Amino acid sequence: MKRRLLTAILTGTSALAATLPSRAVLGGECCPGTVWTPDSKALLFLDGPPARASTGIYEVAATGGEVTRRFSSIAYFSPKLRWAVRPGSGETTVLERLADGKRFTLPTYGADVTWNDAETRLAYTRSDTSGNYDRRATRVFVADAFGSPRAVATLYGGGVSGWVDGDTLLLSGKSAPGNRDRDLFTLNIRSGAKKTLRTALGFRGVSLSPDGARVLYTISFDSAARNGLWLQSTTGGPLTEINDYGAYRWRDAGRFILIPLKTDGGAHVLRQYTVRLNAWNTLGDLGNQVRQGDWNVSPDGKLLNYLSAKDGNVRVLTLP
Repeated sequence: MKRRLLTAILTGTSALAATLPSRAVLGGECCPGTVWTPDSKALLFLDGPPARASTGIYEVAATGGEVTRRFSSIAYFSPKLRWAVRPGSGETTVLERLADGKRFTLPTYGADVTWNDAETRLAYTRSDTSGNYDRRATRVFVADAFGSPRAVATLYGGGVSGWVDGDTLLLSGKSAPGNRDRDLFTLNIRSGAKKTLRTALGFRGVSLSPDGARVLYTISFDSAARNGLWLQSTTGGPLTEINDYGAYRWRDAGRFILIPLKTDGGAHVLRQYTVRLNAWNTLGDLGNQVRQGDWNVSPDGKLLNYLSAKDGNVRVLTLP
């Protein structure tokens, strides 16, 4: 508590931060869970009757204006909108390349998939369906586009956190069902080389930087020495404890934005950490709060959208 109070004094609280101007681009509490298009020019969201004529994925420009339907079918779309992933009622999931409609199938049993940055390769998991989660076996599979899957790892109480690069996964989980602690580790799917980055009771909010060079994660309910928000290189090396707590998103490869936990009902503040400088600066406050952690930074790092707790509108602001 003393450390967090000192951090607030040094970096500024909501009382000292200027309110950042934002604009409502969607209203009527219609649209939680909006996501950015790859070009950072628009937001996508799921909607349907009675607000829209039919159910689909809709789009609104980051500046607001007319809402149009982008996709008529419901699916998991890849981050760069190159693929539609459509789980079936059984084991088969259909993956469709949107450029030409070409399809292939994988036995994911309804699970979504995690794409590498080029969206030429993917990973997914299949877990036991009974027993304590901490002891359930989770098998990690990888496949190239239009290729056959192969198992690369078995974890207990864990899963895939993302792709570090085209050949390397970031995973977390226990190596044996009876273990207390989990490992956060990288796995090269070609060579099988494994590197453990950290060991703890559990990892939350695991977030890779856009270039895969660094990872942010939270440890809680462990020892005092382990608990906290941490920054680490994905090649290993020393840890950096981030002396604050809250929700975080990467802005670009060298900066992330954090909204500190608020317990007094005040406006949420945007704080920015620059890795190279090991330093914070306060960007401003929102004038109200984010509802249910629903906020994201655009892929180009210039804009931020959030669901307003005050009126339920989706708002967009330009980041300083």
